[in-house]
Amino acid sequence: MKLLAIDCAASLCAACVYDAGAGSELGRQVLDLGKGHAEHLMAVIETALKAARVAYDDLDAIAVSIGPGSFTGLRVGVSTARGLALALKIPAIGVTTLEALAAQAANAFPGHAVLAALDAGRSELHAALFDKALVLTYGPAVATLSEATAMAVDAAAVLAGTAAPQIAAAAGRTFDIGPVAATADIATYARLAAGKEPGEKPKPLYLRGADAKPQAGFILPRQDRDPPQGHGSEKQGRNPQKRGSGEKES
Repeated sequence: MKLLAIDCAASLCAACVYDAGAGSELGRQVLDLGKGHAEHLMAVIETALKAARVAYDDLDAIAVSIGPGSFTGLRVGVSTARGLALALKIPAIGVTTLEALAAQAANAFPGHAVLAALDAGRSELHAALFDKALVLTYGPAVATLSEATAMAVDAAAVLAGTAAPQIAAAAGRTFDIGPVAATADIATYARLAAGKEPGEKPKPLYLRGADAKPQAGFILPRQDRDPPQGHGSEKQGRNPQKRGSGEKES
């Protein structure tokens, strides 16, 4: 089975082609963009396919990172994966960034629980705890630094993700630390997706609302269908031709 994996969860715009039967990556393309995933993703995919010498029709599934991560990046990656899957009549399979980071850490430090945590701002973390068999035991959820630190200490966990140094410092002890990054290597997403049964269509994993919200002072009040009665408005029963100064017929 050949999979195309897509990751736009963080600053990277990444794609790779993975042969699940051989357990090997066939080709990849990774750009560190920060922004502009929508403008570059299809070219990144085309380059990965070309490097793998694989055509779209040769693909059996699409893997995609579903977050937590960048709101815009996740929408771009997931919508592209679902669109390609629909066009090619193949499944799209979602993999969270936290499980991918945990899997990468477990490869480096096998036989240990793993806490994957990302700095989410506002003194919050996005965290997930996995046991020694990489079975999810907590999250993905929003956690405080103290909550994540307690979990890491209690589980004697390997740490992964951008919040790993914070957790280690807060605990005041040494931990084994895997990738200190906002997302995992693109091949990890492909490998994890290859081991999953296709299920529901992937959708972005948002653990909290967007930071950008409409300003209340600029929200227009609802306009009633009928004008209010009183000064400046005609009372019921009057001739509709008689209107106040400057009033126009609707």
